[in-house]
Amino acid sequence: MRRIMFFDIDGTLVPETGDAIVPQSTVEALDRAKRAGHLLFVNTGRPAVNVAGELPGLPFDGFVMGCGTHIVCGEKELFYHTVRRELCLETANIIRECGAVPMFERRDRVSFDFTARSLPLIDGIREGFAAQGKDVSHSTEDPDFSFDKFIIAFDGLTDTARLRPELKKHFFWIERGGGFAEFVPKPYSKATGIEFVLRHYGLSKENAYAVGDSLNDLPMFSAVGTSIAMGNGKMLIPYADHVTDDIDRDGIYNALRRFGFFEEAQVCSTKTENG
Repeated sequence: MRRIMFFDIDGTLVPETGDAIVPQSTVEALDRAKRAGHLLFVNTGRPAVNVAGELPGLPFDGFVMGCGTHIVCGEKELFYHTVRRELCLETANIIRECGAVPMFERRDRVSFDFTARSLPLIDGIREGFAAQGKDVSHSTEDPDFSFDKFIIAFDGLTDTARLRPELKKHFFWIERGGGFAEFVPKPYSKATGIEFVLRHYGLSKENAYAVGDSLNDLPMFSAVGTSIAMGNGKMLIPYADHVTDDIDRDGIYNALRRFGFFEEAQVCSTKTENG
């Protein structure tokens, strides 16, 4: 049967340390699975602006980005949700009043609150983007400021007792550890993105696979028939159906081989792709 696999980026396709280059064994495995006729999708929390150019030449059929808020198949945008501007302004103000430090993400840009205090996590991200030549000048003061999702850094000076319930009214709070959290507008998630793509192709959950390495990949696991944790994804391993090897030990190659992605796909349904 034709299968589809969804891949996280950081720690799954691209190492989180070192030169951040996709392992050669992963490149070869993706090419083999593509030639066999199976479907390959990236499923990431990153917005499109931070995905473009990161995976050059890899044979993906599409991308679920922004934790399910933006879906692209080939060259066609199938779905996009952004947060209404009034809520964006309200959210930025609450975060500021509570002493957290945000980075707001939209499909075409990232924005910062330059009135906020400094925390190393956000400073480091901004400096890293700047070093890559990305535009880090956009701010909450821009006349067209808005976002699709966001992250925050927080510490003991942050009023989380107020911040947490306020943000949870409209967003999923995804704890990333170390004073770092990610926020996605309800009801969207990596899982809703997968569900949309499966409907688009007329595929069943049983023929869908997802592979990741951190707890923000956990929503993917509920939307597929087989969940796979990278060997380097220690926190995710207890929730996975299968554990493959580390990213630098041919983890993606071994997962695709293990689940039949190198075998020629047999398309048994006459249902056409829709969307």
